[in-house]
Amino acid sequence: MKREVEVIFKNENMEILHLETEPFGTNAYMVICREGGESVLIDTPGDAKKIKGLLEPYKVGSILLTHGHMDHTVALEELYRDLNAPLAAHENDAVQLPVKPDQLLAGGEQIRCGKINLEVIHTPGHTPGSLCFKTGNYLFSGDTIFPGGPGKTRSPKEFKQIVSSIEEKIMTLPDDTVILPGHGEKTDLKTERKLFNNFRSGRQNFEFSGDVTWLGT
Repeated sequence: MKREVEVIFKNENMEILHLETEPFGTNAYMVICREGGESVLIDTPGDAKKIKGLLEPYKVGSILLTHGHMDHTVALEELYRDLNAPLAAHENDAVQLPVKPDQLLAGGEQIRCGKINLEVIHTPGHTPGSLCFKTGNYLFSGDTIFPGGPGKTRSPKEFKQIVSSIEEKIMTLPDDTVILPGHGEKTDLKTERKLFNNFRSGRQNFEFSGDVTWLGT
């Protein structure tokens, strides 16, 4: 597991940091407005002390959750308390969280981070309340889409739902969209679109579930 901080993007206006955290190898992302000194934390999977150190120079405007699974919320209580920032999550996942969200999201909202805008996209399937967050050509996809496949599902119904979310909400984005997933390495939409279209071609029924890849189960 690489636990060094990775600078995903940096210019005079914005910086995006990535940290793969203990204990589950889950990714946390920090979006920083370099003009105003405000930041947003996306997911709270672990390594709270390190995340707090990275965000110490900035005012944390929001904590955003891609979904409510435990491996994305290990450090939620500590970070919520110590960062003193409002928590935003989808209403359908809120009940399973150890902290009550300050803002319930439904999709379509805009989250401000200084002069940076993050679009909230509801992508159910992995969980009923799964969210993606998009700023510029960067998509924080949580466990909705990974390099080579969708997030894990527990039934064919959930798998059909996640495929619909990906097809309708993600595959409509530009090819140069950089996908920053909840686990593993980043990818780009041009690469994933080719794999997805090959998988989707000729298929009307999707009787799959579990860990599926675009190359097959």
